[in-house]
Amino acid sequence: MQENQNQDLENEELYEHHKFVASVGQEPLRVDKFLMNFIENATRSKLQQAAKAGNVLVNELPVKSNHKVKPNDIVRIVLAYPPAENLLVAEDIPLDIIYEDDAVMVVNKPAGMVVHPGHGNYSGTLVNGLIHHIENLPTNSNERPGLVHRIDKDTSGLLVVAKTEAAMANLSRQFFDRTTERLYYALVWGNVAEDEGSIEGNIGRSLKNRLQMAVFPDGDFGKHAVTHYKVLERLTYVTLVQCKLETGRTHQIRVHLKHIGHTLFNDERYGGDDILKGTTFTKYKQFVHNCFKVLPRQALHAKTLGFTHPTTGEFMRFNSEVPEDITACLEKWRTYSENSKAIEEA
Repeated sequence: MQENQNQDLENEELYEHHKFVASVGQEPLRVDKFLMNFIENATRSKLQQAAKAGNVLVNELPVKSNHKVKPNDIVRIVLAYPPAENLLVAEDIPLDIIYEDDAVMVVNKPAGMVVHPGHGNYSGTLVNGLIHHIENLPTNSNERPGLVHRIDKDTSGLLVVAKTEAAMANLSRQFFDRTTERLYYALVWGNVAEDEGSIEGNIGRSLKNRLQMAVFPDGDFGKHAVTHYKVLERLTYVTLVQCKLETGRTHQIRVHLKHIGHTLFNDERYGGDDILKGTTFTKYKQFVHNCFKVLPRQALHAKTLGFTHPTTGEFMRFNSEVPEDITACLEKWRTYSENSKAIEEA
């Protein structure tokens, strides 16, 4: 059976869809369970079907779904067709363009829009809209047209897009050199003690949940990351803060704020969709759930973006309005806070 599978794999062209390397500390774990820790939206039954079809390889050999992954094993999923993200299709998607010239474009991305195609999101992304709007966009090191940086699907706000090879190289250097300006508004759980401060700690893939990032304060893992924050408004059990990115790691603001005990409001991936602060009263619980309905995603918005124009050398700064869902949630918390103060003072 194993020999037949090997022959099948040799007789057809296969494309790598996923590749993971087990960590040094990996305990023996079934390959289907191992892959579920890495691939968002994957189901165990689909992974088992893939293994049965010979599409799951460990150290280049097809394995059954009950195969135990060990430290340093290389696990790949290969299929007979290329990954959908490699088949970019131009789509006529409305874009909120803040600024555009021959070299750059600044876009205000709505919450819910994925920046580039990937597993589970092969259409409707910002890139699909960009390649419809602009022909012959340059690609970055990951072959993604126009992108110099990215923000998460459920984060709203500003992105700069490079329209030429020269602009791509120039802007990429600015992000690498940390000369850009990026300010975010974040609503977090709890009353942030200090009016302002800095969070410093390496960020890397969580060793417990591979869909999350984590802070490694000892610097033994991950990449150097620094976030500066300033309190804008205190609203009893939540705080509105402004975050300034010095570095740009995956989930940086979400992970750094959770690390200091202030998880983003309604951030499902990091536990912010639970009631983390407040009372046990039923009315309060209902109030928070109403806030979750008004703001059905993490409360994070990329409000300000500044960079040096790659052609003119002029420093340009762009601001965006805080979206309606965050504004509506803030108004609810303001009313709650005012009422709470009135009760205390009575």
